[in-house]
Amino acid sequence: MPEGNTPAAVPPGAMSRAEKLNTRAAGVVGLAVLCSRVLGLAREQIFAALFGGGRVMDAFTIAFRIPNLLRDLFAEGALSTAFVTVFARTATLQDGAAAWRLANKVATLTVVVLSAITVLGILTAPWLVGLLAPGFDPAKAALTVTLTRIMWPFILLVSLAALVMGMLNARNVFGVPAMASSFFNLGSIVAGVVLGYWLDPHFGPHAILGLAIGTLIGGGLQLLVQLPALGREGYRFRPDLSWGDPGVRAILRLMGPSVIAASTTQVNVLVNSVFASELGDGPTFWLTVAFRLMQLPLGIFGVALGTVALPLLARMAATGNSAAFRSELARGMRLAFLMTIPASVGLIVLAEPIISVLYQHGRFGAYETAQSAGALRFYALGLCGYAALKVLVNAFYALDRRKTPMVVSFIAVALNLVLNWIFTRELGWRQQGLAFSTACVASSNFLILYLLMRRQLGRLESGVMLGLLIRVALASAVLGAIAWAGNRLLLADWAVQPFWPKCASLAAVIAVGAGAFFLCAQALQVREVHDIVVAVRRRLRRAR
Repeated sequence: MPEGNTPAAVPPGAMSRAEKLNTRAAGVVGLAVLCSRVLGLAREQIFAALFGGGRVMDAFTIAFRIPNLLRDLFAEGALSTAFVTVFARTATLQDGAAAWRLANKVATLTVVVLSAITVLGILTAPWLVGLLAPGFDPAKAALTVTLTRIMWPFILLVSLAALVMGMLNARNVFGVPAMASSFFNLGSIVAGVVLGYWLDPHFGPHAILGLAIGTLIGGGLQLLVQLPALGREGYRFRPDLSWGDPGVRAILRLMGPSVIAASTTQVNVLVNSVFASELGDGPTFWLTVAFRLMQLPLGIFGVALGTVALPLLARMAATGNSAAFRSELARGMRLAFLMTIPASVGLIVLAEPIISVLYQHGRFGAYETAQSAGALRFYALGLCGYAALKVLVNAFYALDRRKTPMVVSFIAVALNLVLNWIFTRELGWRQQGLAFSTACVASSNFLILYLLMRRQLGRLESGVMLGLLIRVALASAVLGAIAWAGNRLLLADWAVQPFWPKCASLAAVIAVGAGAFFLCAQALQVREVHDIVVAVRRRLRRAR
């Protein structure tokens, strides 16, 4: 908190009510994001079964990754983060009408700028593909260019969807925008498969064009489903070219550093793509499969906590409530660790059977499963760092310390380049080395920002955090032992085991391991687990 700010008086019980509301909102977002991630997983399962894990899916992955980088920056990074911060501050310090006028200015600016970026992206597609996938042969590169040009308008659609999401989040509406990405996945699955079948009933390389067009249809649905909720909040769009407004300038000032800071993960994924393109057919998509599974718990917990915490942290920073700010930030990181440490252990121990159950169908075989599992293990090592960063980076933005994450992200990108070279070129670890590099970078990024935030706030409940980590690690060790035993006894022949017995065995191992984790965590008196148990019991009593 900036010096000179004194904690605002907080009435007894006020923060407990805020925590309850924040926890409930995080639960709503978590469930919505879970639905979206499951549908995203189903989307990749279907595409992998139809096209396999080789050159065609490599081409689609790179083509989608180019506009998707900007999507991630806007949807979960620069635009959404900067807009929510300034919009919430404007509504708090001025009034709702001023906040809506600001929204019109930003929406108009977004349409103009991103339309120009879309046209530029279509024109420069061959150069971009050559830059990001230099190892592709001419035919593979040509297919990638065609797919890239089809999918470029996706960035305009989902960036507008991200802006609408920011408006709704700032108005404490979380469920509808969190569910919007589910409609993207549904639209892209249905439209992609139907169009692909229409182009080629045998789903040869030409059918992949249908998947690209389906991606655009899904992006349009993601925007459209949010508009009724925004209308109910009182918003009416009116084009406004007054971009010299102080609020717009504040958002742009936040966005510059935010683009760099929030893009660390995606920039590193693109750098990994350059290295992976030189490893032959398959590694690009295998990394995508592994990253998708790592993002499942990350999306459920990390994104949910970060999304809900940002408006609350921004309001606390605007009113100078440093004690509440510090408490809410520490609580958000503790919840992230509680959920992601056991998830990391489970993904590491059960990588092969998990991918086998989810992806080993059709043209995606046991070899592709084993290669993807090797990358998943290393990605999972950075899961905790990823999740905590979602909360921690937003706290810097709420404090208007936008340059700090930016500078740290420079270090992260440089570290990723060095580690990629060492792990793939010097040690020959192939896609596993690229995944391990990404995990190391995420963990390093979090540790640096945590120390800087602790210095900024004076203290950050480090003792409580360390105690939680020790207890969660002990409970996760029990989970890991159960998963290891189940893997050896029930899932040792995952490559040839029939689907339904394998699925049932995996579900049983996960259920027993998760149950043992929560029982151990509760026995070790992890406060957050106790709060979850109390909340569930209260909900069950209300239901009865």
